[in-house]
Amino acid sequence: MRHQQNVIGTSKWELDTPCLVIAGDILKKNIQTMQAHVTACAKQIRPHAKTHKCSHIAQMQMEAGCTGICVAKVAEAEGLVEKGLQGVLITSPVVTDYKIERLMKCLSRDRELMVVVDNAGNAGKLNAAAEKHGLKLNVLVDLDPGMGRTGVPFSEGLALGKLIDNLPSLRLGGVQCYAGHVQHISSFAERSRASLDWMKQAAEVVGQFRASDLPCKIFTGAGTGTFEIDCRIPELTDLQVGSYTMMDAEYINIGSSQDPSRFTQFPPALTLLTTVISVNRPNFVTVDAGLKALYHHGGTPYVLNPSGSGLQYEWFGDEQGRIITSNSSPKLSLGKVLELVVSHCDPTVNLFDVLYVVRNEIVTDIWPIDLRGKCQ
Repeated sequence: MRHQQNVIGTSKWELDTPCLVIAGDILKKNIQTMQAHVTACAKQIRPHAKTHKCSHIAQMQMEAGCTGICVAKVAEAEGLVEKGLQGVLITSPVVTDYKIERLMKCLSRDRELMVVVDNAGNAGKLNAAAEKHGLKLNVLVDLDPGMGRTGVPFSEGLALGKLIDNLPSLRLGGVQCYAGHVQHISSFAERSRASLDWMKQAAEVVGQFRASDLPCKIFTGAGTGTFEIDCRIPELTDLQVGSYTMMDAEYINIGSSQDPSRFTQFPPALTLLTTVISVNRPNFVTVDAGLKALYHHGGTPYVLNPSGSGLQYEWFGDEQGRIITSNSSPKLSLGKVLELVVSHCDPTVNLFDVLYVVRNEIVTDIWPIDLRGKCQ
């Protein structure tokens, strides 16, 4: 396969397509920008590896100063722990016997590992498993900010916290409240109102924990879309931001504090290269990146290079996409390589094996997407 050959030192425009490239300098800058912001706000970052699926990037984030790494699934935690990363938080409940056993194996290698809980019965099973293995498992009460996906209602958070605190092999660490449904609200003002409303309610639960002498060192939540909004919540300790590292069309096309129509703080580090494979139609050309290379939902991919071309990407099937052209667009010849900003970075990254790292359009490294497919 092309990515197994030695492409270090070659132009990114010579890579086999479709492929993902990441601008190493932009990635590093995005990591530094977020770290500097939260540090100035006296917060911490607990970034989500479900975005980049790459242990190398997770290590970069840890070295930049983050307090730990979030993952969505046990399999992702296993991948990071195997690479020696510590302080992993699994942000979804772990409920089956098989997964709980795998969780215990991870915990034996990462004693700071945490998992969220939103069910008393699940808390009991986790306690029994930890006791069996002679371990102590760190847990957070998962609060539901109106999404209905996971988490208990705010009114039930304190009761679940008390139950967990009384289980001898569980160590209560605090709460999680992630309002994913507000992250992409277009209007910055409307997004601010919605996020602050949910996070203030979660902060009240934090207050209840502390008034009841329950351990609550951690109140984790927030995302890339609300990173500067949620920092206003005094009780919030750390942010589960993810997409800021890479960025995508879905995020870039929402308003920010600096621009009502664009998210400007984090430029796209991740792009996809695609090749024109047919030019037989007068108003569009066909490229080799379709649904199997670009996640369909979210934003629409857009042409970054050639810049200012007026070219527009449209979905065109599993294997291909089409680029709409006009009289003012540059003529696209067979074999021409275009560079796109992807629709939604998280699931798009999960479609590929490697990231080609580039600087000044030259490939400098190849990073395995080693958490790819780890959805169990």
